[in-house]
Amino acid sequence: MVLIVEYNGTDYHGFQLQANLPTIQWEMEKALWELTGERTRVMAASRTDAGVHAKGQVVSFRTKSSLPPQTFVNGLNYYLSRDIAIRTAYRVGDSFNVRRDATSREYNYYILNSLIRSPIREGFSYRVGGHLDIEAMNRACQALIGEHDFISFASSTGVGTKNTVRRVYRAEMEKDGELAVFNIVANSFLPHQVRNTIGTLIRVGLGRMRVDELCSIMEAKKPGLARPSAPACGLCLMRVNYPYPFEEET
Repeated sequence: MVLIVEYNGTDYHGFQLQANLPTIQWEMEKALWELTGERTRVMAASRTDAGVHAKGQVVSFRTKSSLPPQTFVNGLNYYLSRDIAIRTAYRVGDSFNVRRDATSREYNYYILNSLIRSPIREGFSYRVGGHLDIEAMNRACQALIGEHDFISFASSTGVGTKNTVRRVYRAEMEKDGELAVFNIVANSFLPHQVRNTIGTLIRVGLGRMRVDELCSIMEAKKPGLARPSAPACGLCLMRVNYPYPFEEET
């Protein structure tokens, strides 16, 4: 079974299970037990960090239950807390792997470019008071596109994989009034890669770093070199893409 999940990650220590800490995975597995009576493990396409939100997280799990997909949607939403919601559900074959079968992940990072705080946007954006040069930030974005070793943009303590090469398909900034949005699409991401990237891009936008300096950071291939890491509150997993659409059960 596959679920499309939306959540406010503010009060959670990320998606993945952690001992004695609230996580999205724990809440979902608890709700599944309430609904089906099964103790089952759920797997996510992208393991979001503490405080990170999701609009289109994709989660899969195995079940012996014959409940139709819409009953899973309605039943899980009944048991889940109000900051987690199941948008849709699909039945898939046993060979499906929610992580390996994904072709790309898409994140947005929201910046409130204002001297004055916004109580409405607080918790879902990062406020930057100084003027942001969006054109300069987009020039820097161009250097990110393509296949590169992004280890300099990963957390110095979070890189646990030998392969740190990733392919970025899109990276761009848009600004509408006070809200600036960074959109990035890649085959996958290293730990804290997006937050370290936008933290560096903000420095470019504020005139504290040149575009060629960002390129030098990438070429240095030194973990944790890109900084500062932008706060988790502005980051949202928008969607996970697959080479085929999920089909509704008939």
